[in-house]
Amino acid sequence: MASQSMEVVAKALEQQVLQSARMVEEQLDAELEKLECMDEDELERLKERRLEALKKAQKQKQEWMSKGHGEYREIPSEKDFFAEVKESKNVVCHFYRDSTFRYKILDKHLAILAKKHLETKFIKLNVEKAPFLTERLRIKVIPTMALVKDGKTKDYVVGFTDLGNTDEFPTEMLEWRLGCSDIINYSGNLLEPPTVGQKSGSKFTKVEKKTIRGKGYDSDSESDED
Repeated sequence: MASQSMEVVAKALEQQVLQSARMVEEQLDAELEKLECMDEDELERLKERRLEALKKAQKQKQEWMSKGHGEYREIPSEKDFFAEVKESKNVVCHFYRDSTFRYKILDKHLAILAKKHLETKFIKLNVEKAPFLTERLRIKVIPTMALVKDGKTKDYVVGFTDLGNTDEFPTEMLEWRLGCSDIINYSGNLLEPPTVGQKSGSKFTKVEKKTIRGKGYDSDSESDED
């Protein structure tokens, strides 16, 4: 009976794969037929639109790069923080302190994501050089990432709780978490974190939107994470 059941499942899966392949093939055939039916003027207009889109994308990339996107870097003071978030739509700011080793773990992952997601600015700020900002945002757990959109704090990633509650989380987990807050352009499945099996810590609570100069938020922890 078990072998028969396995055969039934295997055949069903085979049919699904074949059906998917046929659908893809039909879509490709339809696209090719559409191209074949185009006259020279239509093809030329299509090429011009694609060229224009490429130029626009390249211009946007250069603009981002000129504002410090594409690299993960440290800013010297809280005064610089306000200038950085003002000129960029999406900003991830890592608040750290030298005495905590976990900031180096985040540094590694954020450096990778900064190169991958040019649409977002990735910066870090030493809390000891930003007492006013740290107090206003009520940052009590280190490390904490503030996710800023259009000059407003949209969300926080506090410690590693949202990243699987482990120091060994993959870059993909952090990428997914940032995607859930719409601070990067995430192409994966937002409904499912990439590390299946580590369910603890995969849930998170978004904070109410507020300006950077607002009162911040109350952390669940009253002490810094060492």
